[in-house]
Amino acid sequence: MTYKTVLLHIDDGAGRDTRIALAASVAQACGGHLTGVALTGVSRLLYQHQPDLDADPNLSLHLNFLRERAARALDGFEQQASSAGVASFEQRVVDDEAAGGISLLARYADLVVISQYNAADKSPSVMRDFPAYVLLHSGKPVLIVPHALSQAQLTGPHHPAAARNVLVSWNGSKEASRAVSAALPLLQRAGQVHVAVFDAQLHAAEHGDQPGADLLQYLARHGVQAKLLLLDGGATRRGDIGEALLTQVSELSADLLVMGAYGHSRLRETILGGVTRTVLHSMTIPVLMAH
Repeated sequence: MTYKTVLLHIDDGAGRDTRIALAASVAQACGGHLTGVALTGVSRLLYQHQPDLDADPNLSLHLNFLRERAARALDGFEQQASSAGVASFEQRVVDDEAAGGISLLARYADLVVISQYNAADKSPSVMRDFPAYVLLHSGKPVLIVPHALSQAQLTGPHHPAAARNVLVSWNGSKEASRAVSAALPLLQRAGQVHVAVFDAQLHAAEHGDQPGADLLQYLARHGVQAKLLLLDGGATRRGDIGEALLTQVSELSADLLVMGAYGHSRLRETILGGVTRTVLHSMTIPVLMAH
């Protein structure tokens, strides 16, 4: 298994170059094709109901401004991808809003790379729920880049394609299972892999007699030697597990976190589980999630 198509969301936010560098490193390591996409923010649904939007001079002026802004966000992408050694790449400007557009394009990719929402961005091109929406609607694994991560930190072994130390959060759920399977190309390249199981006694039906043992065997068959950490979550509130997980990230000096994403949507409203919400808010390293 590998990532033959990596989809990258590009905007003019502060973390743009770091996001490109990370996606390029993964695509290069896997021999995959990298597609960088900048979106105008104009929903494709508008064109379905009003196909002649460009015919209106006032609307056309506004649309051209949005397309030019999206095109500027792509400046330097091809050079950066080429310098990273990516053999196959392309860039596209797409008329759509960010969350829906990326989720739709993700259906033709193996991995999606986006950024953590940055509340300090004074001119955001995405809504606050952008990461959560893509996680729940893309149907593909999503690699999320923290806004605090700098491009310099991705040099040498400090990027997901050559992570020294990966932490996997395991609770026996289908979401966690999908995340582990999706992360195999990165786990197989890792120096160390730790599997964290919190409060195994509370989920005995999912874990079996030996919590984590079946997962370690599964990983070993894929050439991944992992160490098991049986941990006490310390409380029943799900948000506490998120904090405990981030503490483990710090204590292990992990380069990458792999976990399931939990939540559901009601119309446009996205409702995340406590652990997922905590990690998305406070993450400091790249996180690979799958729903």
